[in-house]
Parts: sequence; C-alpha cells; structure tokens
Amino acid sequence: MFFRKNKPPRYPHRPPLPIIRRKLPMRYHMKHQFGVRDLAFLQTMHALTGSPMSEGNLVTILKNGVEIFPSMLAAIRDAKRTINLEFYIYWDGEIGRKFAEALAEKARAGVAVKVILDAVGSAQMSRSLVNFMARNGIDMEWYHPLRWYTISTLNHRTHRKLLIVDGRIGFSGGVGIADDWLGDADAPNHWRDTVARVEGPVVTQMQSAFMDNWVKSRGELLTGLDYFPPLAPCGPHLTQVLKSSPSEGSSTVKLLYIISIVSAVKSIYIANAYFVPDGDTTRALEAAVRRGVDVRVIVPGEFTDVPIVRQASRWHYERLLGRGIRIFEFQPTMMHAKTMVVDGAWTTIGSSNFDDRSFRLNDEVNINVYNDEVAAQMETMFHADLAKCEEVKLRKWFRRGLIERTKEKLASIFRPQL
Repeated sequence: MFFRKNKPPRYPHRPPLPIIRRKLPMRYHMKHQFGVRDLAFLQTMHALTGSPMSEGNLVTILKNGVEIFPSMLAAIRDAKRTINLEFYIYWDGEIGRKFAEALAEKARAGVAVKVILDAVGSAQMSRSLVNFMARNGIDMEWYHPLRWYTISTLNHRTHRKLLIVDGRIGFSGGVGIADDWLGDADAPNHWRDTVARVEGPVVTQMQSAFMDNWVKSRGELLTGLDYFPPLAPCGPHLTQVLKSSPSEGSSTVKLLYIISIVSAVKSIYIANAYFVPDGDTTRALEAAVRRGVDVRVIVPGEFTDVPIVRQASRWHYERLLGRGIRIFEFQPTMMHAKTMVVDGAWTTIGSSNFDDRSFRLNDEVNINVYNDEVAAQMETMFHADLAKCEEVKLRKWFRRGLIERTKEKLASIFRPQL
C-alpha cells in the first residue's frame, strides 16, 4: 500500500484543536518572618500583589443597609460628572427601584452613568427595570452574558461590588443591591454586611478596577479628568485597593489572605459569608495558632442563602477546631460580610469570600486599610457580632448525627466550585 509522506492538512486554515489541561489551584507557601506592624509586611504586600499603598485617604466604615444604602444614594444624588457602578447582585425591589430612580435622575441631568451587572448574579432583575434604565440614558453592560458561544466564561463571574462617583468617592464591600440588605441586621431577612466608603488618592485604584471590566465588557476606554481627577490627600488612612481576576494568572485575593495570616503575631478576626478554606489557607491559620495568635472566625449559622456552602464549610470544622481555631456561627440573620482584622492594625473589607471560588474563579475587589483606629473600630464591631453568635465546641461537634456528617461529606466534593 502506498503512503504519501508529509500529507498536507485537509483544512489548512483551521487551527489544531487545543489540548485541554485541567487548571490546578495556585499554591502559595510563606514562612513567618515579620509581623504586620513591620515595614517588611507593607513592602511585601505591595510587591506580591502589585498594588501600591496610598497615603492621605479617608475611610468610613458603614454597617448594614441602614448605613450603607443612604450613604451610597447620597453620593449618587450629589454626582456632577460620572457614576460607575459594578455589582454581582442587583435585584428588583424597594432598594433596587430607589437606586434605578436615582441613577436615572442623574443620567437625565447629563451625568455619564455606567453600570456593569453580572449576568448570573443579577439574573433576577426584571425586563421592565432594565428597560427603565435604558430609556433614561443609563449605559449598562452584562458581564459574561449567557450565550451558547460563551460557555467557556460561564464559570467566571464578576463578584465585585463597586460604586465610584466623579472619580472622587468610592464604595466597596460585601453588599448587593437587594432588599435582603435593608435594615440593621434586625430580622432574618435583613442581612449583616460591611462596606467601606473611601475618599482620597486611592479612589483612582477603585476606578481602575471598574475600568478593568468595562473594557472587557464594552471594549471602551473611559479617560480624562471626569473619571480620573487629581485627588489631594484628605485623611490619615494608608489604603490599598486590591483587585483579583482569574485572567491575571494569579490569585491576588489568596495572596492577601496568606500574607496577612502568616504575618500575624497577636490576633486574626475573620467574618466571612462563605468560609471554605483550602489547604494553603488552612495550614496558614494552623501555624498562626501555634505561634500563639488568637484566631476567631464568624460564619453564618442557620440563616444562609447557600446551604451547600455551609455544609462544605462545616466539613472543615473538626480539623480547624482541633488545631485551636475558634469558630462562631452568627444567629440573628445571614452573616454576609467579608472582613478580616489582623493584630489591631491591618483591615480588609471587600467582596472576596474565603473559598476557592473567590480565590480562583471570580473577579473580586478588596479595600485594605493600615490604621489602628480603623482596626479598633472593626474589632469592636467584630466583638459585637460575637455576642450574637454560638461558638462551635469540639466536644459537641463530635456528637453531631450521621445525617449531618453525610451532608458535609457530599458538599465537600463540590468545594472547588463553591
């Protein structure tokens, strides 16, 4: 039989099919060499995350919808030139309509209003509300809309919560624009959350985080002084904005947690809605306890919006409790905050959960503050939340039933996607 050598491809213009390789989780290991209060900590955080520390900022901590939403709406109503808003969750309801009406009023007055909403997280938004925004001149983009040809980006969501007004005032935290966040965490359907309101030079970094996904969604560069005005120092807070995205090739959020935990010498206070630590962060927390660090974690209790995540989180309790990490389940309502305070000096408030989805799959943004007064305020808030928690004790944990153990085991299988 005759074989022709070097036979040309049948379809010369079609590229070869790619070899699909499973993307393994990014691994990070770091030794304890310095404390949070050492200069080496700030230098390392800057160098490894690529985000500079900015002086001269004013950070105001806002607790729950009763403080968060009025402050955001006031900033929107005072806008003169630009409003940029990016949220994972924007749903219909009382607060959703209030935001839409405030944004529409400014758009009609000539303010450039740009909105990015995640196509999965905000899927509950009604067509009538979307049309209302469009009719009133609000420029809106859906992040990674669900199409048959976009299946490769289905699992890559923007989980960021950002509002930037006139390039001068920024907000970020764990909140969504939905009625679940109304009130003061005073009822099961009024969730507990924390947001940072920021003024000063670091707002330019927040604007840059918004621009990152606006360019990805629209392909449009927003430039000039309306978006990037000169910002004079206006407060005492050393601040850093840290954005993370799987497209950047490294988990900046995970780096934030690892560097902070490994550098702790006194205390680590974590409040997080979805606490499912991976191997690296678990080992870092365990090593901190061995150094004598007081490690406490507040997680949701009975009230949670994603029960499977709570079950996956509880799968880790036995090991964590056995290593001296104290875990507290929040009782009054859903604990949705994503905060951490280390050594009474270093605070992070943002959108990132303590899980693989935030570490590897989502776009996230956190506000980091290096200031004793802000940290003291956050610690006071943390201890107030502790008073509303039930501590999980190891001896009682061993006595839980077989059904609960089975649920936790099954949920742990899905941990990489949670």
